Amino acid sequence: MGRIVANFFISLDGVTESPDQWHFPYFDDEMGAAVEAGVANAAAFLMGRKLYEEWSAYWTTTDADQDFAEFINNTPKYVVSNTLEKADWNNTTVISGDVAATLREVKEQTDGDIQMSGSATTVRWLLADGLLDELKLLVHPIAVGHGRRLFEDTPTHPLKLVKSETFQSGVLNLTYVPDAR
Repeated sequence: MGRIVANFFISLDGVTESPDQWHFPYFDDEMGAAVEAGVANAAAFLMGRKLYEEWSAYWTTTDADQDFAEFINNTPKYVVSNTLEKADWNNTTVISGDVAATLREVKEQTDGDIQMSGSATTVRWLLADGLLDELKLLVHPIAVGHGRRLFEDTPTHPLKLVKSETFQSGVLNLTYVPDAR
């Protein structure tokens, strides 16, 4: 059975929006290895419509990072959206309607991790519906001060820290699972 694993670059003040504006000064070999380890375990990817539109436009046309482009273009992808009618990106399925039931089926049929990178709105929904299995945060030692945060106006979700690591850059590599307290 598959697990849904969400991954975020996040600032100390909880901002996940536009990491391209603040994340790169902290990217090093340690972080690269952590990101690569997560991708290596991906049997599929899950994303919201906005991320789908960004990634499908980029990864189908870029000359950069051809290894990852080939990987992501050929890996099964699921897009949670009630507004996207069809997906043209190779191996992509749009999930709408009874999203929770469909995602439970996807988890049952997937052997490995269903990875997410970003899609904060989708992650909040997954947590609320008991579908998120793991939350991995690369917490950067910076207060961005503005932008969308991972948790905005959400119910309380107890989480349990199951792994932590500090990189030389000061970035914290934290892994949480839902805590059923």
